[in-house]
Amino acid sequence: MSFIHPETHAIRTQSERTQYQEHSVPMYLTSSFVFDDAEDMRASFAEEKQRNIYSRYTNPNCAELVEKMCLLEGAEAGHTFATGMSAIFSTFAALLDSGDHVLSARSIFGNTHTLFTKYFPKWNISHTYFDVNELESIEALIRPETKILYVESPTNPATDIVDLTLLGTLSRKHNLIFIVDNCFATPYLQQPIKFGADIVIHSATKLLDGQGRVMGGISVGSAGLIDTIYRFARITGPALSPFNAWTLSKSLETLAVRVEKHCENALQLAERLEKHPKVRQVRYPFLPSHPQYALAQKQMKLGGNIVTIEVEGGLESGRTFLNAIEMCSLTANLGDTRTIVSHPASTTHGKLSTEERQQVGISDGLIRISVGLEHIQNIIQDIEKALVSV
Repeated sequence: MSFIHPETHAIRTQSERTQYQEHSVPMYLTSSFVFDDAEDMRASFAEEKQRNIYSRYTNPNCAELVEKMCLLEGAEAGHTFATGMSAIFSTFAALLDSGDHVLSARSIFGNTHTLFTKYFPKWNISHTYFDVNELESIEALIRPETKILYVESPTNPATDIVDLTLLGTLSRKHNLIFIVDNCFATPYLQQPIKFGADIVIHSATKLLDGQGRVMGGISVGSAGLIDTIYRFARITGPALSPFNAWTLSKSLETLAVRVEKHCENALQLAERLEKHPKVRQVRYPFLPSHPQYALAQKQMKLGGNIVTIEVEGGLESGRTFLNAIEMCSLTANLGDTRTIVSHPASTTHGKLSTEERQQVGISDGLIRISVGLEHIQNIIQDIEKALVSV
């Protein structure tokens, strides 16, 4: 076939079948793999052969997931991890040395922020934040010791869109490693490597699984950088289980249809809530009112499944809204088939000061809605009923 669509890659890419010629690849629930003889064992450990040795290193189920994600993201290589945070930590820890500097968007996941501010300084690794809405100031922040440029796009939870082409060009100019967390978009909506990213990271726990079942993480990118990350992970051991890898690989087979429906529901909800009298502001990348609407349409196929709204009344109103929810879930996840609502100021970002939250677009009345796959009228009814109580 001259051209294979990404949806087909996600379904038809499989590890090699066994002698049973199974249609769906089995789970390889084994800690290790058997060698034919002493020479086979020696050559395998000497890396003269490419073969499975030990599931902490890799496993056929993990390899299948990596191959699919590389095809979807346009990457040369990849490695899987137990969680999204283990992917983030391992990627940075493998590539950074004492004395290095990270230039990062201020709008990042709270745990990544903690890595930069609490743990990396122990190893003499520094960071500087920039505002995603002031990209013209970035170049002045680059130091001789700057090694990595890091962003999420869309950001969590404010859904800001970052100009990946601009940052890719800047990274090449200054010989920086450009890393993008693509968790909110998935490779179905956005491929950062096309815009100059060297590495793309995912919390596979979110939309890649899409059903709130398993945890996982993955980094994909250039072969040389991924090899460095792999060797770090091989020693430190943040391995993805074969069961989770199998589950995630099967999940990718429905990624396109799931994400299409997520986005359809999210846009309808955003359009409805934009007219609601209790809502001060709605943020959704494919709403014309979004500050980076044109950029979102350039970089993304659709707007994703995250809608944020701001309600009057601050922290207390946010809690009141959550308590009035009946159908939607109050849980620490996103990208599920079930709609999830959260109040970042009192939960995921509650340990930040008010000023720190404001710097990343989190007001006290901000509500994050991870729009699921229920019928849109039921989602709207539940959200609007909760808004009555605010």
